[in-house]
Amino acid sequence: MQTISRRTFLTGAAATPLLAACGNGIGSGGGDDLDRRADAALADLYSRYPGTADLRDRSVGQLVMPLVTQAGAFLAGGAYGRGVLRVGGVSVDYYSAARAGFGPQLGAQQYSHVLFFMTPEALAEFRTSQGYTAGAGLTYVAGTEGETFRADTDTVLNPVIAVVFGQAGLIVGATLEGTKYTRIIP
Repeated sequence: MQTISRRTFLTGAAATPLLAACGNGIGSGGGDDLDRRADAALADLYSRYPGTADLRDRSVGQLVMPLVTQAGAFLAGGAYGRGVLRVGGVSVDYYSAARAGFGPQLGAQQYSHVLFFMTPEALAEFRTSQGYTAGAGLTYVAGTEGETFRADTDTVLNPVIAVVFGQAGLIVGATLEGTKYTRIIP
């Protein structure tokens, strides 16, 4: 018989309501539902931050993650979401994004993000990988509510640019470093 320590039980009990309260598309209606969510997320992004339309126009593809849920309790946490890869405005593949984290953390948040692939090589590397992991070299376009996202000449020369937006919750900030993207069948 396997016993569970009090600490393990309390950690699981604390994390369960955080994750249960966050709907992130698990069990959704498949590709059509992900496409609708991606359309809504992109419309929100381009209306709030019109400067990001320039990234769209210069990119060769976009991975749209309309909703990612991140939660942590005590020393462990993680994030999960599902989205769609678009090339030429057409949905070509569907992906999940997952990340685990260890260290002091408590709370939950939801956010959207888009990866803009600025070169055909970056897009090809993403599509042919067995599981693409966002690294420390990922370039973020910064902006806050009420101001436009800024993408200068140096930024748009980077192969992959990330825009994180629509954050809501109790954890401050969102990073994509260590997030693994895996092709799925919705």
